[in-house]
Amino acid sequence: MFRPMRRKAQQLSEAEALGILKGGSSGVLAVAGDESYPYAVPLSYAYAEGRLFFHVACSGHKLDAIARNDKVSFCVVAQDVVVPADFTTRYRSVVVFGRARILTEDAEKRRALRLLVEKYSPGFLAEGEAEITRAWERFHALELRIEHMTGKASKELVSEQ
Repeated sequence: MFRPMRRKAQQLSEAEALGILKGGSSGVLAVAGDESYPYAVPLSYAYAEGRLFFHVACSGHKLDAIARNDKVSFCVVAQDVVVPADFTTRYRSVVVFGRARILTEDAEKRRALRLLVEKYSPGFLAEGEAEITRAWERFHALELRIEHMTGKASKELVSEQ
């Protein structure tokens, strides 16, 4: 169903790819947008148990696209260093494919938002809980169930290992 990576020598192990996914601060969510144009948008996220979680507005392009087609991809770039003299870039990244859904049950929405607070504001959990409660009606939470994941590094970084 998913294509194998063409440059297998540059493919990261599942553990390395998962490390990038867990450690990243943001990524780009891609959906099938209006009139079949791809729509990609940068988002903060949290990872837990094979799923990614996002907070989003209550309406908009992302939600409309996911309602039409729940298949999405998400990309995180962990390293991106341009080396002009070598005409190359030293990079490490991961791409996931899966299905997205709006979390409709209060308990699952609250868990997703807590995961985001734990990741981005670990010293402010009580304040984060208060913010979740205060802004509850102003946003949704999304879950992306990962079906396929690949990580890749530039050949220069692979040869250094």
